[in-house]
Amino acid sequence: MGSIQEHKIRIKEHLEQINDAIDKGIEQRPVTIGFHCSSCSVELLQLYLHKINAISTGKIVKHNWFERPQKGQKIAPMIERKLTVYFADKEIIYGYLYLLEENRDNLIYGRSTKAQIELVLKNFLDVKELLSQKLKELGETIE
Repeated sequence: MGSIQEHKIRIKEHLEQINDAIDKGIEQRPVTIGFHCSSCSVELLQLYLHKINAISTGKIVKHNWFERPQKGQKIAPMIERKLTVYFADKEIIYGYLYLLEENRDNLIYGRSTKAQIELVLKNFLDVKELLSQKLKELGETIE
């Protein structure tokens, strides 16, 4: 759950952790990058969906709903079953979140490569930029 202000507080905390990891060297902080990029992107999405009144403030979006659908999958992707909303650039945003979720566990629990960490960080920064611009158009800033 969360109000607009609560989402903004959590986003700020995630961004601080991501920036600290960048300052220390992302190869030294793959767990931080994996966890906070995934969590922050979901917080940004929730904030945006609240601002456009697509979901109530009591609705929680979970990172593990962004498991990429398999080719030929017969049922709707989990995110489509759990969150039945439409919004502009949904497929693009979900694409970023699918990639973040695919790599999250390896960064947190496995042995990640520098390329994988860089890919996660780049995709996070791209989705952050896209959602930040959409929020700005709605009169909401996050930084």
